[in-house]
Amino acid sequence: MNIRTLETFIWIARLGSFRAAASRVYASQPSVSARIAGLEDQLGVELFDRSSRKITLTAKGREFLIYAEKMLSLHGEMMQAVAKPSSIQGTIRLAVSETIAHTWLPQLIERVSEAYPAINLELDVDISVNLAEKLVNHEIDIAFLMGGVNQPGIINRDLCRYSLIWVASPKLNLPDQAMSLAELSTWPIVTYPRKSQPYMAIRSLVDPMNHSTRIHSSSSLSTIIRMTVDGLGVSALPREILQRELSAGTLRRFEVKADVPDLAFSAAYRTGPSGNVVQAIAELALSTAEKRTPAAKNTPAQPDNAN
Repeated sequence: MNIRTLETFIWIARLGSFRAAASRVYASQPSVSARIAGLEDQLGVELFDRSSRKITLTAKGREFLIYAEKMLSLHGEMMQAVAKPSSIQGTIRLAVSETIAHTWLPQLIERVSEAYPAINLELDVDISVNLAEKLVNHEIDIAFLMGGVNQPGIINRDLCRYSLIWVASPKLNLPDQAMSLAELSTWPIVTYPRKSQPYMAIRSLVDPMNHSTRIHSSSSLSTIIRMTVDGLGVSALPREILQRELSAGTLRRFEVKADVPDLAFSAAYRTGPSGNVVQAIAELALSTAEKRTPAAKNTPAQPDNAN
């Protein structure tokens, strides 16, 4: 009985599949099956009920899971407290929203590499609603996403906030003075996906003025910026991701007589195998975000799931 076998057992119990667990622990399915067969032979009991399509724990398996999770947690604490960081190995699946990827993610990766040189990061960039689903389904270890993940067993840490500024292409010849909501509603708007907090906030601003306002939504931040540069509409985006366009003059800022709520991001993760390293990475992310976004405030991030 070793740590790798216990970790394999826990992932099968959580995912309900030998195949899914094999992918999670980076082993072949026959290797995973052999580990569990050896564990069951050693204990003299069956840990899984294999009679149906979805693998479930037996009564003894549920009892063993409690001890296996305790042992994995204690092993992680021991490694964090005693072992050299260079000896801590493994792969952490880190998923981030595109806004984070465009700002301080490279600095975080550098800090993780310095702190844990033997840890591999598997990166996933996606919209927040997808990141939340992946975290719930154990497909990733930690997510930096807009809002949070309101599920039992998942920890949410307030990460950073970005204020939004209104920008447009100089091609549109917008007036220099601050624009009213009625005036804004006459222009096409390019923004985040439907059901996201920015989309709903902008929709609530312009709908009372003009129900026919065209709002083009996209799950790709790069696409939103490109469409805005091309003059297909105006956008409200974080200044931090627009430095190149603002400096080059391909986008210009304009004022609107109304505020759009800040984008509030959180670090969401669950305890479990590799939990200590995941928590340490979350701490590095918090300090990195604080340095890279000085105006960020630690105010609660409500579950929203956007970009």
